[in-house]
Amino acid sequence: MNTFPQGFLWGAATAGHQIEGNNVNSDWWARELTMPGMEPSGDACDSYHRYEEDIALLADAGLTSYRFSLEWSRIEPVQGRISRAELAHYRRMIDACLTRGITPVITLQHFTTPQWFAERGGWLSDDAGELFAHYVTEATTILDGVEWVVTMNEPNMQAAIMTAMRRMQLAPGGQWQSPTVEGEEQKQTHSDFLTYADPEIGRKFARIHRTARDIVRDRTNSKVGWTIAAGALTAAPGGEEKLLEIRYGKEDVYWEGSRGDDFVGVQAYSSQQVDANGLVPHPPHPDNTLVGTAYRPDALAMAVRHAWETTLGVPILVTENGIATADDAQRIRYTRDALRHLKNTIDDGIDIRGYLHWSLLDNFEWGHWEPTFGLIAVDRDTFTRTPKPSLAWLGQVARSNALVEVLT
Repeated sequence: MNTFPQGFLWGAATAGHQIEGNNVNSDWWARELTMPGMEPSGDACDSYHRYEEDIALLADAGLTSYRFSLEWSRIEPVQGRISRAELAHYRRMIDACLTRGITPVITLQHFTTPQWFAERGGWLSDDAGELFAHYVTEATTILDGVEWVVTMNEPNMQAAIMTAMRRMQLAPGGQWQSPTVEGEEQKQTHSDFLTYADPEIGRKFARIHRTARDIVRDRTNSKVGWTIAAGALTAAPGGEEKLLEIRYGKEDVYWEGSRGDDFVGVQAYSSQQVDANGLVPHPPHPDNTLVGTAYRPDALAMAVRHAWETTLGVPILVTENGIATADDAQRIRYTRDALRHLKNTIDDGIDIRGYLHWSLLDNFEWGHWEPTFGLIAVDRDTFTRTPKPSLAWLGQVARSNALVEVLT
């Protein structure tokens, strides 16, 4: 009963800016130099030079898939000027996966954009879709043999980041608070970036995504979709109507944008209630994660069920799920229970194609370094990789294609 479908993908995920280091032409690099409260990414995990070691650690553990991103700001550092050397670099990463029998899952845009794109207005500019389409067209030239392509990562969270940046600009002297971390501002205002739940932004992202999707389909044999940050939201007493309102702007308009895709990436970590005022902050609890969220391994299955229903049955690839914790035993417990709940969704007939854990490495968490999500620890001075027991455990699950209770 614990066996997963034949051909199920077992892997881990990363994002270029969080692990590569020195993405000096990206909008995030520029923010890190100027935004109060942000730590710099710097050399990050130096995975730009150490990707072969990272892929080898993943493969040797028994995992079968690696999700990583191409860095648009490396490939097109100046508008209209494509770096063939950077395209070749990412092709070598793809080949390193294929040589080891690892299925690459390629994300074309993971939060970051070139600084020149941001200066033109970013995703809100009139020609954003055209500019992204040009980059996507160039990126398809290196995707031969790639089965899975994600156009963009969590456009709904990117909308949140855009809102956070506007808020910082309107409040001089404020400190950066990553949207991936529940900070004091969210707790005090009871809002948690409610201002970004604008369906029109979601519809614009969906149009851009569909254009990119069509380019990938026309030029490759890849399956193509995008990934959505899923909150696994529930209604507190009196919050039923507010839940529908908030969830539509934060998620459902994006799930609807997935209809017609080959798959959709579900990314879930915790659950949160909505009352009549909005999102309810997570109360303090000893099991809360390093980013302030509740310990909710059942959230993944909740998110999967909602995605399946709202997309009208688009196949699902779990592209991120994990926990920010310094306790690796807790990471194993969380992942084991999340997978148990996920298996129940498969048994109920939901089409799940794989599970990619977030993250392969402890990495830069969008403005700070403290939260550790990785299956592998990284020394920030020497870049020495130290696999955690959770990597071996998840590798055992992958080798058996079934849940195992403990590391043996």
